[in-house]
Amino acid sequence: MPPYYLIEEDLLRRNLALIKSIADRAGVEFILAFKAFALWKTFPIFREYISHTTASSPYEARLAFEEFGSKAHTYSPAYEEDTFEDIIKYSSHISFNSLTQFARFAPRASAAGVSCGLRINPEYSEIETELYNPCAPGSRFGITADKMPEVLPEGVEGFHCHCHCESTSYTLEHTLEHIESKFGKWLDKIKWLNLGGGHLVTRKDYDTEHLIGLLKALRQRHPNLSIILEPGSAFAWQTGPLVSEVVDIVENSGIKTAILNVSFTCHMPDCLEMPYHPAVRGAETLADEAAKGLETAENVYRLGGNSCLSGDFMGYWRFEKPLRVGDAVIFEDMIHYTTVKTNMFNGIPHPALAIKRSNGTIETLRTFRYEDYRDRMD
Repeated sequence: MPPYYLIEEDLLRRNLALIKSIADRAGVEFILAFKAFALWKTFPIFREYISHTTASSPYEARLAFEEFGSKAHTYSPAYEEDTFEDIIKYSSHISFNSLTQFARFAPRASAAGVSCGLRINPEYSEIETELYNPCAPGSRFGITADKMPEVLPEGVEGFHCHCHCESTSYTLEHTLEHIESKFGKWLDKIKWLNLGGGHLVTRKDYDTEHLIGLLKALRQRHPNLSIILEPGSAFAWQTGPLVSEVVDIVENSGIKTAILNVSFTCHMPDCLEMPYHPAVRGAETLADEAAKGLETAENVYRLGGNSCLSGDFMGYWRFEKPLRVGDAVIFEDMIHYTTVKTNMFNGIPHPALAIKRSNGTIETLRTFRYEDYRDRMD
């Protein structure tokens, strides 16, 4: 059985309905961040609930324009001369990472009718994993308050801030305190404030009522501001799995490893980067501490990818019964970020993309072939 990612339409609509409800009640706009989800054949569903998206590159901006049907809210650490005309063409809003980039490119964007802004760095984040912390000391992201001019450059219409990752509304509350403390004197001089992504509003324990109250209060304090949030994970959170198959089982020093027809490094890179142990359907996840002494126990397996990278494995999981070649191993919640970060390292076949429609039928959106791998090197 070839592997595949399966997004479930009903679960996607559940998230979209909640996000639209929050946006309507709070009087703000939620937009989709392509960096976390870009399965464009699902965009007709998204357009029933939201109107805009956010891009971080010329290709993402073009995807917004051509496939979502609206211009992007675009931010990039640095724009390049040979692609900036495309950025202008496909964007309604452009945020600049530095004052030098703003001075170089913003006049052309403003002249074309694009709303321009600056990315700010409040020097505050509750993200514990350094890899994902855009406000760590020495960060290349955004302008700190001490580097801002007393009077904003002509043409600055908004601020963009991103310092969350799967965060709560209470983290946002703390972030807003820092933003208003450090950048408050400029907030009434601009038109919009983009609070970035990382707002995991669709997680079961997220306090949506607290979020709505925060956003309403922010709008009351700054009635001139349009408030924008651009989560990615929240839209596709727990909307579907990656389905794989056991192709062999090997044993070394009593440790059993089930080798799969998928790869952590190719198809689930966040598991190794974060790192985190994904949930496996029908199996108990044994975290590092819990696994001690159980590595060789009955029905306990490492899961290994089918690449030649030595570290392409994770473990341990306790299954209900012994695994056999041909058994399905289903990794839960593998749509957000995973689908956009995959690669074809080692020529490992890429999982297909499929959707389970509301009527129960499964539709294959895309399969990948040898030519997809070959032509990346053409």
